[in-house]
Amino acid sequence: MIPTALNRQLAPPTQPLATISLPRSEVSYLPNGARLHLLPNAAQPVLRLQVVVPAGKHHESAPGLAQLTARMLGEGTATRTARQLADEVAFFGASLECEAGPDRATLTLYCLARHLPALLPLVQEVLAAPTFPEAELSQMQTRIAQNMQVERRKTSFRATEEFNRHLFGEADPYGRPFDEAAFARLTVADVRAFHAAAYQPAGAEIFLSGDVQAGAAAVAEVLGRQWPAAAAVALLPTVPAPAAAYPTGLVTVPVAGSLQASLRVGRRWPALTDAQTPELLLLVKVLGGYFGSRLMRNIRENKGFTYGIHASVVAREQGAALVIGTDVNGAQATATRHEINLELRRLQDELLGDDELETVKNYTLGKLLGETATVFEQADKYRHLVLQNLRPDHYERLTQRTLATTAAELQALARTYLNPADMLTVVAGGAAE
Repeated sequence: MIPTALNRQLAPPTQPLATISLPRSEVSYLPNGARLHLLPNAAQPVLRLQVVVPAGKHHESAPGLAQLTARMLGEGTATRTARQLADEVAFFGASLECEAGPDRATLTLYCLARHLPALLPLVQEVLAAPTFPEAELSQMQTRIAQNMQVERRKTSFRATEEFNRHLFGEADPYGRPFDEAAFARLTVADVRAFHAAAYQPAGAEIFLSGDVQAGAAAVAEVLGRQWPAAAAVALLPTVPAPAAAYPTGLVTVPVAGSLQASLRVGRRWPALTDAQTPELLLLVKVLGGYFGSRLMRNIRENKGFTYGIHASVVAREQGAALVIGTDVNGAQATATRHEINLELRRLQDELLGDDELETVKNYTLGKLLGETATVFEQADKYRHLVLQNLRPDHYERLTQRTLATTAAELQALARTYLNPADMLTVVAGGAAE
């Protein structure tokens, strides 16, 4: 048989993405109140263990306490020094780290599946019996404070900090700026009290993904029975719900010696549990969520004001926000603000063309598919469902609703949520206006 000649001038046919579904998880409650999520995939003999506890910034009573506590977990336990912990993890070719985010702290272990039983006692001890040695704590405070001083010289950091402060208010930990003086006053007693209240198994979500078959029972035993729940601990501080109103308009932040200006433009945004989330996420993609977006074409490609400008939804558990961010020459900050407002109004006044709408839909679904290529990426998507309290069929629904969204629906949402008058704008650095 003579093969048919290949016409290289024609693109190969494509098919629309029908659905995205995650592997089925196995969920069980452990004796100490923790919840274990198993996402098995034995393609490679590796696994990831993540222990997630409600110990993020939103639960801290003083600025930096959540981060300091998370960083100190690996600085010594009841039976191991920091050096011994590091040597034992390195001996097994594993990695172990803990970081605190806006809402939760996450302890993450990567290792070969066969080494998990040997490493689990170490993980349990890091979670349940850190000693928080005073000398190491003082050194950690110094390092964090020095890093913060470096960050504070950056216009991008100052813009984000001030944007959150105005959007959420200083009474809310999301909006509370880092206070160097208050951070320096934190003591070992403060860290121990926060650990005792926040690092409890009853509030923990444990995610085990990868080649989990041989290690699942050991995780259930060590982190379900040998990680004890405290009989009584002080309650975490109660945080008031964010006020419905938030400031709008322009805030300028002087940054000495800076010729660059960093802009943050945005507003409060519906939670991801909102019924219109698929359409809202698509609208943000059109505005500034990919390289061909409206903001990129205008402000980068046409005006040449910036290397990049992006719009995204920052989805914290207690309050979401739309954030448009970019860095420009200070002399072009006013013009950039004008062009951002122009693009917001265009989405309100004009319908998207069919080609643009199809392009952004294809990009959105293609990127989502690409983010589920590995078992750990799939586990990340699943963990997102759990921590954001989303429907189990969230991604299937997201796919279907994205494909079905019309230009008229996006325009209606833009008229509701993208009014320039509803936006808070922070400009840090550049010439004062």
